[in-house]
Amino acid sequence: MNHVTDSPPAGISDSYRMGFTVGAHSARHLRRILRTFLTRWDMAGLTDDAELALTELVANVVQHVPGRHCTLLILRRPDGLRVEVADEHPGCPRPVRPECRGEELDEGGRGLLLVEAVTDRWGTVPL
Repeated sequence: MNHVTDSPPAGISDSYRMGFTVGAHSARHLRRILRTFLTRWDMAGLTDDAELALTELVANVVQHVPGRHCTLLILRRPDGLRVEVADEHPGCPRPVRPECRGEELDEGGRGLLLVEAVTDRWGTVPL
């Protein structure tokens, strides 16, 4: 896991891309990276929702991707922000709808519903 320990340089670009092997505590470090860029880009108002979505996407990698390798892309766009988490899992993630879930207290199956709730748009692209 790579760590960001300092703010990005003053001439920060409009994007950040890095590959990681993630583990159980990686989301905390990736949230810090995201927060650093959002603050520098004067987009701090998006931090809470963007961090929640990123955490859920990273949790999917930790749980479902053998080897746990992913690439994070943070992209500032004229109309907002795009955050991507790409991995090599052959399947595309799909949210588990409430009517298809098992027990109410099951721990799995709600992550993508949270992503859907805090983003304007989300999706998957098979590569």
